[in-house]
Amino acid sequence: MSQHVLPFKTLALAAAIILGLVANAKAQPKLRQHTATTAAQVALTSANRTVPGNKVAITTSGARRIITSNGLPSHAVGSFPNRGNPNRISAQSHRFVVPVSPKVGAARALARGASFGVAINGVPFDPNAAEFWLGNPRSGWDYNALGGAVSLGFDANFAHVQPSGAYHYHGLPVGLMQQLGWSASRPSPLIGYAADGFPIYALNAQVDGQVVRMTSSYQLKPGRRPGGTQPGGPHDGAFKQDYQYVAGSGTLDECNGARVVTADYPRGTYAYFLTDAYPTIPRCLRGTPGQGFGKR
Repeated sequence: MSQHVLPFKTLALAAAIILGLVANAKAQPKLRQHTATTAAQVALTSANRTVPGNKVAITTSGARRIITSNGLPSHAVGSFPNRGNPNRISAQSHRFVVPVSPKVGAARALARGASFGVAINGVPFDPNAAEFWLGNPRSGWDYNALGGAVSLGFDANFAHVQPSGAYHYHGLPVGLMQQLGWSASRPSPLIGYAADGFPIYALNAQVDGQVVRMTSSYQLKPGRRPGGTQPGGPHDGAFKQDYQYVAGSGTLDECNGARVVTADYPRGTYAYFLTDAYPTIPRCLRGTPGQGFGKR
């Protein structure tokens, strides 16, 4: 009976692949095994620490707008690491490229782990959190980052830090809004740019000569979750899947956007709005995403 002996090169390649897979598995952070099903008020740490050295540049080159930054916030932040977030802020090498004149198209869902956009201080907007029911991304139940069911160690800017050291926003960038002179009685100043190039504003817009609070069209689903092998309890906002889009229930579309006239776009533009209710940061785009916003 003959035996088939693999060539040495084949064995070496197989060994290298196995070692690479093992090393990659070790490098991946282990997901937490959450069982919480009840929404709660988000606990925020005071933003009383400064991180010197913010660097950001926004330039245009032909049809492209290029935003480069070190990702260090321009405002005070909370204490990191903290109980809900074990990571320390560090400088990054962000480079985002978006179209100067984006086109409105059909809504496309934001890829899991992708950034929605970047603030004008160079800090990314990341609406989703890598937290799942039972720690399983395939469960179909993603925790709402601002649902309060799990502690994510946010500071008063609704921001925290990735394992890479990247500071990023999950909600209203309060410190930045204060720096920009945001006021409830005036239209929002420009807050940033979405991945497709459309502008981002916060809460307020000018509509027919009046300042209007722009509102989300997402509502909590009625009834209760399935239970059993899935989360139970009422749809209370602990999970993203607790919400559904109800056209016309707010002033904004499914991507938290609307066409408006602003000081930056006096001829009018489609724009996204950060809201004080879910989704706060939009979860879909109406244009084609540019570069630098993929999974980080």
